Amino acid sequence: GVDLRRKQVLTHGRRIPYDYLVIATGARHAYFGHDDWAAFAPGLKTIDDATDLRRRVLLAFERAEAEDNPKERARLMTFVVIGGGPTGVEMAGAIAELAKRALASDFRSIDPRCARIILIEAATRLLTPFDPKLSEAARSSLESLGVEVRLGSAVSECSSDGVQVANEFIPSRTVVWAAGVMASPAGRWLGAEIDRAGRVKVRSDLSIAGHPEVFVIGDTAAAAAADGSMLPGVAPVAKQQGQYVARALIARHSGQTAEAFRYRDFGSLATIGRKRAVAQFGKLRLSGFLAWILWSIAHVYFLIG
Repeated sequence: GVDLRRKQVLTHGRRIPYDYLVIATGARHAYFGHDDWAAFAPGLKTIDDATDLRRRVLLAFERAEAEDNPKERARLMTFVVIGGGPTGVEMAGAIAELAKRALASDFRSIDPRCARIILIEAATRLLTPFDPKLSEAARSSLESLGVEVRLGSAVSECSSDGVQVANEFIPSRTVVWAAGVMASPAGRWLGAEIDRAGRVKVRSDLSIAGHPEVFVIGDTAAAAAADGSMLPGVAPVAKQQGQYVARALIARHSGQTAEAFRYRDFGSLATIGRKRAVAQFGKLRLSGFLAWILWSIAHVYFLIG
């Protein structure tokens, strides 16, 4: 917790005093009141999450290779991704590429190319933050990879045996959650006003009301853009906010006041699979191989150093 009156951060058995406090504790998966689903449908937030999901996918194929029961083999070779945002789209495409290409000739009893990959999205289109034409391009690209895209479908039950979607039960041993996130408990620590996703509402300088020495940034913050819309929970926002707070602290130390935070949107990218992606830069819309080249260049550039 945080003791705002005494300016202390509360940890296990310790109180750490501060002059300024920056909270950047990120977000966690949101299961919309069904937290028990987490055991059956893990999400993707950390490197450990990624390696665990990769292990689950590879083990599913290995177990299918040794399985004699046709129904259980089919269940093992069915992969369900819940959520049609960038994470869900990229995950579905990655599993499809893995099954159709990387593992295509690695087994004797099964054909990984026959794996069933299903992407479920409650909204009427994929990648809702993107232009509708790019959403359609993403759907077409996924379907060309063999992914079953189900739009306007919400999951009502999730277990170790599979998922329930409307009136259909889909048997599956590997379910991936990419349907939503909620902020860390920072709002509770601070006793601050929060939005529906649990994010702390911050002022224009990213501090909280009544406490200019406390900043909240990244996925934990509900910050407004210049047009009044809420900034998305993506890495570029968090990076720019971190840089802004550093400048603001330096300015305060010099007796100056920093201007309000302004986010510079350099565009959005999402990869779908091998040589497939969508890109949105202002009014520029790209899909396919050229978008994938841009996605690759951008990711390599930000990895340098």
